[in-house]
Amino acid sequence: MNRLIGLVEDDPNIRDIVEAYLKKEGYQVTSVETAEEAWGIFEESSPDLWVLDIMLPGMDGYEFCKKIRLTSEVPIIIISAKDDEIDKILGLELGGDDYLTKPFSPRELVARVKRHLKRWEAMKPLSEEELDVIKAGDLELSEAERRAYFKGVEVEVTTKEFELLRILASQENRAFSREELLIKVWGDDYYGSDRAVDDLVKRLRKKIRELPIETVWGHGYRLRDQSS
Repeated sequence: MNRLIGLVEDDPNIRDIVEAYLKKEGYQVTSVETAEEAWGIFEESSPDLWVLDIMLPGMDGYEFCKKIRLTSEVPIIIISAKDDEIDKILGLELGGDDYLTKPFSPRELVARVKRHLKRWEAMKPLSEEELDVIKAGDLELSEAERRAYFKGVEVEVTTKEFELLRILASQENRAFSREELLIKVWGDDYYGSDRAVDDLVKRLRKKIRELPIETVWGHGYRLRDQSS
């Protein structure tokens, strides 16, 4: 199955080169110059991965990344002329999965695209034969369908939100460190701070206000067992 890559880059030379390399690897590519155009593509055709420039006319790449992360965990590779450490951390904490500084090797970009798509595919729903349901108090998770329910009502969650819930619900009362959760949810090659975990928990607490996720100060988080 051909994967669709969304490319957002206002420099026509870089855009043409990246598009050519991706197409040579067999990917379908939809390329645009602005985040506004990209948002329309996101709503209509849902690309399997985004290659996103930060410095764009109008809405910048940071804001576009934040908007995508409200509803989707689709991989996002950021490309930018900004090479300061703070810019990289900001891009990753806003939801980027990877960060490449210009100038970069198109071959390296393609390699990273392949790696992130492979990981994304591994996070897709399991087959019906592998159906498993995790219950923790009022929380119920269907691993095969990747759906979450609280008090019998379905809650829309992203892939990373579901994965965090699955980890916590599988071992109630266990305190997981931020670093441990970061590795389990994002992978051991994630480049960014553990604030990404805090942001994910904050989103879940907003979606499920009665969810008993407790902060273990100076360490991380746990899901409290409410049966006792």
